[in-house]
Amino acid sequence: MNVQKSFMDHEQGTLYIVPTPIGNLEDMTFRAVHTLKEVDMIGAEDTRNSRKLLNHFEISTTLVSYHEHNKHTKGPELMERLRDGQNIAIVSDAGMPGISDPGTDLVQRAVEADVPVVVLPGANAALPALAGSGLSTEGFYFHGFLPRKKKDRAAVLEQLQSIQATLIFYESPHRLKEMLSHVHEVLGDRKASLVRELTKRYEEYVRGDLGELVDWSHSEQVRGEFCVVIEGADDVEPADGQWWASLSVVDHVEHYIKNDGMRNKEAIKQTALDRKLPKREVYQAYHVEEK
Repeated sequence: MNVQKSFMDHEQGTLYIVPTPIGNLEDMTFRAVHTLKEVDMIGAEDTRNSRKLLNHFEISTTLVSYHEHNKHTKGPELMERLRDGQNIAIVSDAGMPGISDPGTDLVQRAVEADVPVVVLPGANAALPALAGSGLSTEGFYFHGFLPRKKKDRAAVLEQLQSIQATLIFYESPHRLKEMLSHVHEVLGDRKASLVRELTKRYEEYVRGDLGELVDWSHSEQVRGEFCVVIEGADDVEPADGQWWASLSVVDHVEHYIKNDGMRNKEAIKQTALDRKLPKREVYQAYHVEEK
């Protein structure tokens, strides 16, 4: 068990998690600027990008590289400094470190070593996107980026499809079309909102059903980083509680073919097992539909 009293005197240093603006520099807090000026060192995801921010706010603190690809070598170095009593801040390119950005690994190291971790509130993309989406904010599930490979993505979406809370994802512009099409295929035509370029001049909300957003993504020149906010599952669970309960037999078979890469014969067999039906019955239903 670990009890941290953040603002008492400590022999060891403190690790500060400092959010930075996601586009609009006016979203930088006074506390964030003060903290970055006062710490002994700043670990940054991209030192070139962070240097521009520090110069803007006249922050001259030593800046070092700390990112996903060097965390296993740089992490122990930073921990040694923290144990020696130095205070270190971690920043990402934009938003909250550790939330779909580097930082989690170092926080875990610090917690294990009883090094205090102080997280500053600040700029973040997910919550503004949710608040402006027009969808329920009573409960939400933040997932971040879905897997790149379709098979892996399908497995995650099948786990998420019964969650009743509003779903929040991040997505890059070059993957948005494929991601939306796959989400629509698995989750169905739910209400959704696309939010791009938050806090910037070209901030935009695109709200509608998933099918409409898929069409929009294919008709527009997609630019900017996106938050994708999607309505949760209906309150009423399927009678038998199975993920496939709302699918027809044919759609059930095609789901395995498209998402799991099964051959027709394998998909028919698995569908029959799921539904506890004779394989011949599923075979006939599928092939009648094909004709």
